[in-house]
Amino acid sequence: MGAFNIADAFSTEIGIDLGTCNTLIYVRGKGIVISEPSVVAVERGTKKVVAVGVEAKRMLWKTPGDIIAIRPLRDGVIADLETTEKMIRYFISKVLPRRWFVKPRMVIGVPTCITEVERRAVEEAAYKAGAREVKVIEESLAAAIGAKIPIFEPAGHMICDIGGGTTEISVISLGGMVVSKAIRIGGDEFDEAIIKHVRNVHNLIVGEQTAENLKIKIGNAIADKTIEKMEIKGTDAITGLPRRLEIDSVEVREALQEPINAVIEEIKRTLGQTPPELAADIVERGIVMTGGGSLLKGLPKLISKETGVPVILAEDPLLCVANGAGMYFQHTKDMASNQTIYNNLNS
Repeated sequence: MGAFNIADAFSTEIGIDLGTCNTLIYVRGKGIVISEPSVVAVERGTKKVVAVGVEAKRMLWKTPGDIIAIRPLRDGVIADLETTEKMIRYFISKVLPRRWFVKPRMVIGVPTCITEVERRAVEEAAYKAGAREVKVIEESLAAAIGAKIPIFEPAGHMICDIGGGTTEISVISLGGMVVSKAIRIGGDEFDEAIIKHVRNVHNLIVGEQTAENLKIKIGNAIADKTIEKMEIKGTDAITGLPRRLEIDSVEVREALQEPINAVIEEIKRTLGQTPPELAADIVERGIVMTGGGSLLKGLPKLISKETGVPVILAEDPLLCVANGAGMYFQHTKDMASNQTIYNNLNS
């Protein structure tokens, strides 16, 4: 038993938000130490890693024939195990000294909609990257801890985490999931909807980065007083030549309508399946939103209008999953000691 405690005392606790778009790493005592795109550039044929993260994202869609930039995660799931492992290993070697005393303990947030096989693939990648202990937890549970929601109290809390590849809506009470729903719609689908709209309406082909810029700069979920405009560049679908186009926020909102409605419908469905006592708590406390997708202008307001429930945007929504995963071990330890005190008082 003693050896285990010594290992725990010297072991670094790491929380990982293994996102479709970005990977964030939290180290206990230091906070978020890595926030980089989930992209790996490898040599074609040899699969030798050329660049990871920010460097590799610059190469996305712009690489010469012998280098391919890979996004190893799709819809919050590992699509390429070998590359994911290399990516985790690279990020961890950046944050930890080369010869650490004890291997780190890792907590990784994953979507609830992944299969048992996919969950095991995440664990395997973490062990191969050098973890001593790996705990895989639901993204929304990690997000709730990161958003400082008192999840262990006997009351209902609803969290909606919109990531790059998935949206997860969960009702948490007494530290467990009461209802949890996940759909494979997230920030990527928002970008995809913009790309499709621009092509269908204007015969212009634009890339993911252009669509993402449009979404961030002038995207909105609800009609705004001022109409914003932005110039984009792309390829004419008919002539194949480069062309400029001015697009406004009304059009971007129209393009985003379908994926946004899918998210709202899922929230309504989850509320419909929530036990009445917990639903009453949610109406009082509101829905907490986390994840990059929740930063879309006007989205919390629209969700509140459609559901009749107050919506609160968490502080630092992008960091909630990584922070919560990193605090998980401490959180459960505190919970266990509180339970012991409670049991002693009642014995």
